[in-house]
Amino acid sequence: MTAERFDLIVIGSGSGNTLITRKWLSQESGQGRSRTAAIIDAGTFGGTCLNAGCIPTKMFVYPAGLARSAAVEAPPLGVDTELNGVRWQQIRDRIFGRIDPISSSGRNYRAEDPAVTLIEETVRFTGPRTLVTSSGRVLEGGQIVIAAGSHPVLLDIPGADLPQVHTSETVMRIDALPQRMLVIGGGAIAAEFAAIFSGFGSEVTQLIRSPQLLESADPLISQKFTAAAAKQWRLLPETSADRIEAAGPGTVRVFANNGFAEEFDLVLIAIGRKASTAALGADFDTRPSGALMVNQYQQVLKDGKPVPGVWALGDITNDYQLKHVANHEARVVAHNMTHPEQLEAVLHSRSLPPVPAAVFTHPQIAMLGMTSPEAETYAAENGIEITEYVQSYGDTAYGWAMEDTESVAKVIAEKATGRLLGAHIIGPEASILIQPLIQAMSFSTDLRVFARGQYWIHPALTEVVENAVLGLDFDPLD
Repeated sequence: MTAERFDLIVIGSGSGNTLITRKWLSQESGQGRSRTAAIIDAGTFGGTCLNAGCIPTKMFVYPAGLARSAAVEAPPLGVDTELNGVRWQQIRDRIFGRIDPISSSGRNYRAEDPAVTLIEETVRFTGPRTLVTSSGRVLEGGQIVIAAGSHPVLLDIPGADLPQVHTSETVMRIDALPQRMLVIGGGAIAAEFAAIFSGFGSEVTQLIRSPQLLESADPLISQKFTAAAAKQWRLLPETSADRIEAAGPGTVRVFANNGFAEEFDLVLIAIGRKASTAALGADFDTRPSGALMVNQYQQVLKDGKPVPGVWALGDITNDYQLKHVANHEARVVAHNMTHPEQLEAVLHSRSLPPVPAAVFTHPQIAMLGMTSPEAETYAAENGIEITEYVQSYGDTAYGWAMEDTESVAKVIAEKATGRLLGAHIIGPEASILIQPLIQAMSFSTDLRVFARGQYWIHPALTEVVENAVLGLDFDPLD
C-alpha cells in the first residue's frame, strides 16, 4: 500500500494536540508548500486529563466537599445544616455536559482542517518513522511525536471484568450513586475517589496491600492521611483482593487474602496507570515502568541514542503522570521539532526543577521535592546538615477560625544555605499553599530571607507557610 506522508504525525490528542498550531502549519516544509500533519487517536478526543482525569475528577471533588462540609464540618462550628441528598445524575451531567462538547468540538476542529488529517484508529510502528493503522493504512512522518498517554492498570483476578467493576475512566459516568462501594488501591487516584464517594454519602471501604495510604509520600503525610481517611471511610490495610463473584441483583462479592468476603454494589480498581507503550509495538528504549526513554530534549532513545525526528511527551514517557509536566514537555518539543538539525546549541532542555504534585482527596495534600528519608540520605551523602519544621494550621489565626487540629505544613531545608529541599502539606487548600514554596525552590530563594523579605497577609491561611519557614533552624546569614 502506498504510504501517506506527513511533515508531522502526533500520536495522542491530549497535550500532543497543542503542537499543531496555525503558525506551525503555515510555515513552509522546505518543499515549497505549507506543512501537513496527522493526529492519531482511537479514543475520546482530548486525552485523559480532559475526559477521564484531572478535570472531571476535580469537578466531582468540589460538590463532594460541599456535601461533606454541610453534613460533617459545619455543625461543630455552630452552623446547623441539613443535607437533603445528593442528586448524582445532575452532578454527573453538569460535569460531562461541559466536558463532552469540548472534546467533540476539538475533534471536529481537527477533522475539518484541510491541513490536518485526523485518524481515529490504533497504530503500530513498523519503522522509526513509519506506522501502520488497524485498517492497514501506512503512514510516514518527517517527524513523529508520541503522546499516547497512559491507561488504568487492571487487577488480574477472576471477576475483574464483571459489569459492577470499574476503573477511574468509567466510574464517573455511572447512572446511580452506589450505596456500598469498594475501592481497591492506596495511591492518589484511589484516595481521591474514596473521598468523593464518601463525601456524597456512599459507604466506602478501601482495601490496600500496604500498611498505610500514599506510601510514596513523606512518612508524616502518609501517617496523617491514613488516620484521617480511617475516620471518614472504612480502611482495610494489608489486604489483597483474590477474586470477585456475581452476587445478588446488581451486586458482587469480593474475597480477599485474609478471609474477607463482602458484598458491594460497585468496585473501583484504582491501583495506578501504565504508559501505553506496548500497543505501539515500538522498538525503543523503555524504563522498568514501561515508559519510553527520552533525553533532556524529549528525543526518543534507542540503544541509548536519540532517534532522529522522534519525540515523546507526557504519561507515555514520564512516571509523574501529571498534566502540568506534559504541558511543559509539549513546549519543549514544540521548540525542538522546529530545529531538524538538532543542534544542542538551539534545542531547549527539559530543565524545570523538582515537580510538585497534589492529591485532591480529603484532606487535600500537596508535595514538592524530597521527603524526610530522602533528605536524610542526601545530607549523609553530601556531608551537610538539614533542618525540618512542622507547622500546624491550628497554631495560626485562620486555623483557629476553622478549628483545625489535624492539618500541617512541613518544610525541609539545608541548614547552612537556606535552600529548600522539600515541602509537604496536608490540609485545606494545600495545593494553593504550596505554590510560594514551589517558587522558592524554582528560583533558588534563600529561605532565610524568604519569610521576612515580603509581606504575608494577616490573618490569611498562607501564614501557615510563613511560620513553617520561620520555624526552621538555619545558620545565620554572613
